[in-house]
Amino acid sequence: MSTPMDAFAEVRPAVECLDLLTAPVAEALRTWRGPEPVEQVLFVDTDPDKADTAVLVENYGSWLLEQSANCVVVAGKRGGETTLAACVVLAHTRADVNGVVRRHLGARKASFAPMDTATGESGMEFGGITPIGLPADWPLLVDAAVADTPYALIGSGARRGKLIVPGKLLAALPGAAVLEGLAA
Repeated sequence: MSTPMDAFAEVRPAVECLDLLTAPVAEALRTWRGPEPVEQVLFVDTDPDKADTAVLVENYGSWLLEQSANCVVVAGKRGGETTLAACVVLAHTRADVNGVVRRHLGARKASFAPMDTATGESGMEFGGITPIGLPADWPLLVDAAVADTPYALIGSGARRGKLIVPGKLLAALPGAAVLEGLAA
């Protein structure tokens, strides 16, 4: 079975590429305290015009779809309060925002956060939002299938570049909750 590393000519530890990452992602890697070594977070330089999953797999290999994950920002609302959270799901699935996410956040209503809110609050670019470096007070919901994948190809915080990360590392990020059925 191929891994995401097989699709790219050059794969480097992300800590060697901090200047290519957005400030929150670079800072999270610089101050890493996770149970898995930070060197397991890998960086591949990709064309920013090919950041969207469909275009990426078309250009780098259709088999990457099964090994790619998306990080989406959601807003849960209850009684005038809004909670922003991030959901990490395999790219060929969709987050159950109105069911699992809403219930987990204890929200009356949940929806995808507006793009300007997602990018402004995360400090990341649309199409590149990643769970590494998100605000510490955001709940991070990781689908169990992502946690079980040997490697997931995810955003790098910017449209340029991708990170390749073991699923167990994503599941161990600060504030992460691994949920069965988060995606369908």
